[in-house]
Amino acid sequence: MTTVFDIIGPIMIGPSSSHTAGAVRLGRVAWKMLEDEVAEAHVKFAGSFAQTGKGHGTDRAVIAGCLGMHSWYDDVPRSLEIADEKGIVYDFENVDLPDAHPNTAIIHLIGKSGKESLVEGASIGGGNIMVQSVNGMDVEYTGKNNTILIRHMDKPGAIAAVTNFMFYADMNIASFRMSRKKRGGEALMMIETDNEVPESFLTSLKILPNVINVILMKKL
Repeated sequence: MTTVFDIIGPIMIGPSSSHTAGAVRLGRVAWKMLEDEVAEAHVKFAGSFAQTGKGHGTDRAVIAGCLGMHSWYDDVPRSLEIADEKGIVYDFENVDLPDAHPNTAIIHLIGKSGKESLVEGASIGGGNIMVQSVNGMDVEYTGKNNTILIRHMDKPGAIAAVTNFMFYADMNIASFRMSRKKRGGEALMMIETDNEVPESFLTSLKILPNVINVILMKKL
């Protein structure tokens, strides 16, 4: 269904919904996944991001997201200066990814406690994004629904425990995807839900067997 947002684009600090607003949102996904204060941000740009991103402020936009900003924050154009003030190390590299979307970024964050997040995603127009990979595992995150990301061990009953809990909590699953690096190792559930997701629900999910961590990516 087409919305007013699809027609007029997002609330944002310009100049471009794809090169700026979408880039902020990609950076914010990496920041959210890190769950730590950012110490280093290493960003790779491909396609149009690499070719014209500098003129559109894509570098500043991504770092703004990595600092936890939204696309409409006044400080987006100052993000590099703010990162410098915070002592954050950042760098940018242009890479060739032949099969990737033209507006693709790979964002590797390292936190002050040593935590890391690695996110690959694309800005697909109008400020909309598509995240294809989180920490080496395939996802399809668009931000159009509230999305619960559940890191867990790939053990029998892990998925059933989560989905049964959601059933009893009256949480409707709009879509579900599970990705893993290897059988029996760490895996990632991505669950889009039609409901608002209270903090108490996330806390309860975290204590289920085989669950490592739970992160809510709120609807953009």
